[in-house]
Amino acid sequence: MAELLETAQEVSKMTIAHEIVVNRDFKLQEVNFSPNSLESRVKETLHKAFWDSLKEQLSASPPDYTHVIQLLQEIKETILSLLLPRHSRLRGQIEEALDMELIRQEAEHGALDIPNLTMYILGTMAMLCAPVRDEEVQRLRGVTDPVQLLREIFRVLDLMKMDMVNFTIQSLRPHLQDHSVQYEQKKFQELLAKLPSECVGKEREGAGVCWVIIKIPIQGLIILSTNAGSSSTPSPMSVLNQGYMNLLRWEPAIEKYPETLLMDQARLQEVQLQVNQLTILAAVLLVSSSVCGSALFSSPGFVDRLKRVTKALLEGLPHTRFREALLDISNHVHQEVSESLLQLGYPAFTSDKSASLKGQIRSIAEDDNAVRSVIEQRIHSFLSLHLSPSAQNSHSLPKGLAPIQEELLEVSHRFGSVIHHNRQVYGPYYLAILKKVLPRSLMFCYNCTLISNY
Repeated sequence: MAELLETAQEVSKMTIAHEIVVNRDFKLQEVNFSPNSLESRVKETLHKAFWDSLKEQLSASPPDYTHVIQLLQEIKETILSLLLPRHSRLRGQIEEALDMELIRQEAEHGALDIPNLTMYILGTMAMLCAPVRDEEVQRLRGVTDPVQLLREIFRVLDLMKMDMVNFTIQSLRPHLQDHSVQYEQKKFQELLAKLPSECVGKEREGAGVCWVIIKIPIQGLIILSTNAGSSSTPSPMSVLNQGYMNLLRWEPAIEKYPETLLMDQARLQEVQLQVNQLTILAAVLLVSSSVCGSALFSSPGFVDRLKRVTKALLEGLPHTRFREALLDISNHVHQEVSESLLQLGYPAFTSDKSASLKGQIRSIAEDDNAVRSVIEQRIHSFLSLHLSPSAQNSHSLPKGLAPIQEELLEVSHRFGSVIHHNRQVYGPYYLAILKKVLPRSLMFCYNCTLISNY
């Protein structure tokens, strides 16, 4: 159990460091439970019981300051934790003003001045808080009930602690970015060393045999490549790149996600969702262009309106719900086309042409739809060009994808960044697996590629 807990802690550290490096927007945020949730009700009940009890203690004659002293001790420790090393003088002032031994003596003699202490605490908080919390701290000066004031002080201090952690994260990010690959490799090697020896290097022979932590499912990729009609053996880089591209079709409910990509699973699944949605969007626009003709399709704002409608109806939907979404999309596209034809003075569509437009859009939901298949192939081909760390955005856009150029470039950048970092960290481990399944003559080339990427 001790080893398990230690391993879990190391994985947690590695995950946080990884998140800080690859997610520029990563920061701690306040947890807000929904008002009617069980967590919210339990939290509110416990907090109310505690603060009601404190109010009773202070209302007693003579007042019982036991819990107040404990709260003041916690407040002091929290404020001290917010200080930077250069705040040595302020630290001494806080220690003197919140001298817990003196506070206990004052409480014993019934001379504890809670309003004076809380005003000092608020003044110190005002000096230490981020500008975004100035208003919160200032508002506390108007709270006269000592119990409510203490409760609000703890709430704002929690926010200040979160601000300090996020400041620390920002400060650490450049350093972590410079050393993230070495750090993750070191931690991964430590975790790998803790695996039972019979697990390391073992091939998966069934559900009962452990799935090796370093293993990306490349054996299947080699079978795909060698059976694809080519007489040449696939290169190591092409095998690995195909493995990365297969993540865009991954179904975690059917196949476990590769362990070396678990920390990026949410990011990659978001990319997968965006790629699926862009495929539908581009297919809808291509069909609309074919049916409507260039005159209408090139009219000002027409394509942007179709994009807005289609995006809105696809927002947040998994690929399993594209069929029902395309029913709505076909109707809205037809409505937009009809309104545009009327505004431009063009003849309205005949009933047959309207039915054709709607039918072709709805048929995009079919797995074997030719338009959808071609668009998906072109998008994947474009994304595959960005797997290399030296890839530039100068790659020419495949035909039919110009209307989604901006969205596609953004997705390709996100996908390429995740894959590049993963390749840098785990490339040597993938190389060890590739050595077992590919001819030795191909490995020198791949090894040089890995070295050049560091």
